[in-house]
Amino acid sequence: MEIKIYHNPGCGTSRNTLALIRNAGIEPQVVEYLKTPPSREELKDMITEAGLTVREAIREKGTPYAELGLDNPNLTDDDLLDAMLANPILINRPFVITPVGMRLCRPSEAVLDILPLPQKGPFSKEDGEVVIDADGRRVKGNG
Repeated sequence: MEIKIYHNPGCGTSRNTLALIRNAGIEPQVVEYLKTPPSREELKDMITEAGLTVREAIREKGTPYAELGLDNPNLTDDDLLDAMLANPILINRPFVITPVGMRLCRPSEAVLDILPLPQKGPFSKEDGEVVIDADGRRVKGNG
C-alpha cells in the first residue's frame, strides 16, 4: 500500500500526522520536502488534488513570506509556485497521498479521512490532546 507524506520533522503537526499513519499500522514513504522538494508538476498536482488554491498551500508563519512580498494579490499562481520551489519552507505541510486521496493534513487528524486502514490503538498528540480512544475510535470533537 503506497502512502506518501511530505514531512518536516521540525513541525509538530507533521510529526503527529506521521504518527497517526503509523498508528494504523502503515509505514509510509516519508519525503523530507525541505531536503527533497517536489517537482513543479508534483507540487501543482498535490495542491489541485487536495482541493486548494496555490495561495492556500503557502505557509506564512516562520517563512520568508512577508519579506518576499508574497501577500501581493497581483502575484500569479506561477509566481507563487516559483517562490515555493525556490524556498520549500513556504510549502505548507504535511501533504499526504493515499489510495483514498490527497490532503493537506492541518490539523493532523485530517489524515484519518484518507487512511485506508483503521487506527490500531489509542493516540494522543504531542500536546496531550486525545485523538483516538483505547478502542481505536476517533474522539468526538477532533476533526
